[in-house]
Amino acid sequence: MTHFFSTDDSRLAASARIILPAVWLGLIIGISLIEAPLKFTAPGITIPLGLGIGRLVFGVMNWVELVIAVILLWALLKSGVDRVYRSVACGLIGVLIIKVVVIRPLLNQRTDAVLAGVDDGGSSLHLLYIAADGLLIVGLVAALVLAVRRWVLIRPAVSADSTTE
Repeated sequence: MTHFFSTDDSRLAASARIILPAVWLGLIIGISLIEAPLKFTAPGITIPLGLGIGRLVFGVMNWVELVIAVILLWALLKSGVDRVYRSVACGLIGVLIIKVVVIRPLLNQRTDAVLAGVDDGGSSLHLLYIAADGLLIVGLVAALVLAVRRWVLIRPAVSADSTTE
């Protein structure tokens, strides 16, 4: 029996390397690509109300992303992780850190200015956040493909000529 923190690969760690990117990808698609754009089309939603909801939703989403990244980092420390997957996952974590530590605080400053009536809200900072999410989407799909490919054993098709005797 191996210890939970041992470096031996486990089914749990291998499963985490598939499940976590899938959940993370679903989170980004659901919030960034579906909820955020639709929010402002709802009747009665004002810019300040939409910004307040967005700040709350994206703040919680970023915390969930950080938790996913920490667990994924644990799964990367296990043996049996190839260099390509490790590189992709570390790139994902790097983009997430930039998104949360650099881009989100800048967007929060802009939101504060809009809510205070000092700014009209036109900003290209959202494009940086969208670009970061775009990189995450591409990286998460790559991580999923790599992790699933490692689990799936592709066997050559049995030809009709090779019959058992």
